[in-house]
Amino acid sequence: MRYDLIDLKLFCDVVDAGSITAGAEKAALALAAASTRVRRMEEALGAPLLTRSRQGVTPTEAGRTLLKHARTMLAQSARLKEDLGAFAGGMSGEVRLLANTNALTEFLPEALSSFLAAHPQVSVDLEERLSDEIVGLVAEGVADIGIVAGTVDVGALVTYPFRSDRFVVVTAADHPLARRPSVSFAEVLDFEFVGLERSSSLQRFLAARAAREGRPLRLRVQLRSFDAVCRLVECGVGVGIVPQTTAARAVKTMALGVVDLTDDWALRELTIVVRAEAELRPYARQLVESLRA
Repeated sequence: MRYDLIDLKLFCDVVDAGSITAGAEKAALALAAASTRVRRMEEALGAPLLTRSRQGVTPTEAGRTLLKHARTMLAQSARLKEDLGAFAGGMSGEVRLLANTNALTEFLPEALSSFLAAHPQVSVDLEERLSDEIVGLVAEGVADIGIVAGTVDVGALVTYPFRSDRFVVVTAADHPLARRPSVSFAEVLDFEFVGLERSSSLQRFLAARAAREGRPLRLRVQLRSFDAVCRLVECGVGVGIVPQTTAARAVKTMALGVVDLTDDWALRELTIVVRAEAELRPYARQLVESLRA
């Protein structure tokens, strides 16, 4: 069997994405080229690595074995690149960081900008995921660092406090809820929503919470940013759920009502999660230190 690093990275990307098409896009390969690589890997092994269905692909037992070793080899390759980078005039490499919606939109832009300015030879691969997904991917070694809601079970991962924030309801200034000091999520479900794209981790989380209440989340429009959500809420399109930091910024320029959510999950203690600190590469360790600061 001859698998190069491109093959191994592609296979990991395909499994993580759940489809060859999405995996090929993530690996920056044409779909035909990616499909050919996967097929040749299976031919070289003499056994299928993926189970294919209309819903996507999942690894077979052989695929799970390959996935485990591929992630180890890719991590070792990245560590080798970093160690040799010191002889080429400084640190060079990439850190993979996963974060939930709140951390990604409200806190990471400023935190990452200072780190990247201080480390011009390091790049950060940042991806948005649900908190429980992040914990699993960090534990498996798919990502170096994760930022998750403090309520999620992190298992044996090492944790550090990051930031605190709270989700609130934003409404148009003349909306019936605007006069309320607080409201439960179940009550908010009586109204139509302005939300983020369905693929965003927050929107998936809210849809799951609505399902627990036995109610649909009635989305009238999906947007790409919290600020855009606030603008349409101001125009009376629907209500929105955004971080308190976003609402405090928006009310300075928009006519909005801001209502506290009474649900326990509305308070978001954001936490940094990593595997054992000794396993972190130097630039990943420096990023953790920067985020904590």
